[in-house]
Amino acid sequence: MISKLDDYPIHQTAEPVAQTATSDRFTYDRFWYNGHAKDSAFYFGIGLCRYPNLGIVDCSFSVVVDGRQYAFHGSRRASDEPMDLDVGPFKLSILEPMGRHRLVIESNDTNIECDLVFTPKTGVIPEGRQTLRNARHVVMDATRIDQFGHWQGSISVEGRTIAVNSETTFGLKDRSWGIRPVGAPYEGGAPLDSFQAVHFMWLPIHWENRCTLAGWFEDDSGYQWHTDQAIAPIHAEGESIPVNDPAMTLWQGCVGHQLKFKPGTRQAESGTFLMNHKNGEQIEITVQPVLLHRMKGLGYMHPEWGHGKWHGELVIAGESWNCDDAPPLNLENIHIQQTVVARCGDEVGYGVLEQLHIGPHAELGFKDWFDGAE
Repeated sequence: MISKLDDYPIHQTAEPVAQTATSDRFTYDRFWYNGHAKDSAFYFGIGLCRYPNLGIVDCSFSVVVDGRQYAFHGSRRASDEPMDLDVGPFKLSILEPMGRHRLVIESNDTNIECDLVFTPKTGVIPEGRQTLRNARHVVMDATRIDQFGHWQGSISVEGRTIAVNSETTFGLKDRSWGIRPVGAPYEGGAPLDSFQAVHFMWLPIHWENRCTLAGWFEDDSGYQWHTDQAIAPIHAEGESIPVNDPAMTLWQGCVGHQLKFKPGTRQAESGTFLMNHKNGEQIEITVQPVLLHRMKGLGYMHPEWGHGKWHGELVIAGESWNCDDAPPLNLENIHIQQTVVARCGDEVGYGVLEQLHIGPHAELGFKDWFDGAE
């Protein structure tokens, strides 16, 4: 199974690139992006993923504006060419690797369209390898890279056009690949208690002269079994950004946090976060959430459009809902990102706070799998 990628010196095994090195059917390779206005007038997210051992490519585009969330979903049979990134009217283009990317959603029956170009302003942040096991097998084993940038273009929902200006629309590109739960769960064998508490938070912030990233996983006791922290300088010219920026700093240490939750939810109303480096350096960031986006708009825990599900040779669909109408503790609604205004000393920044809290957590005050804050 030879593809165009085989013409590049990138092989990691004796197989062609299109032949994955593992038979695990949870193998995935994902593009993910977000974008948000400086004044939080809108937020949008983009996802596209190829599942080589499932033979599926799926995608989503989701935007929140004026109290309503809109979502485009698409899925098709994967071709033999890994660089084939079209799903019907959804067309993702890599204009330059580790550089500009473009998403076009052409006119279609969902009445959701866009033409957006992402331009980076930092080098690439390599997150640490994320590995999680249950009692019997690997649940997640993934590599992730992040790159801050900005967006230019337009979005159309139900005939309304939203202008996206690069001066006031911040964003981030997130690429990840490896193994994570997608599609139908494993079946057969001796019964296995597969439920594990997972608490994930992610805080990428755009400041005037730098970008900071903090992300971490915790178990139900508050133990941080994985953390990522980075400080990335901003470059004015996207074409000259070094991929591996020598001026970037990666920290090692735990992330302190104090959260105030909206009663009856697992959604932060405010928060203070302390980035810590092993050499004693610290950065304290306070955030005030503004606009809520539910990640089910990008397929996460979506009851119908969850990742890696077979829908047919080519299927697209659209949906929308009032943001205040979604029950906040339903599994499909519990994974969220909120735009935030951040402060660090005299600095003011703009970014997002992502939260996924499933299960109990003593420090956060959750006693059961899906109880809300008091």
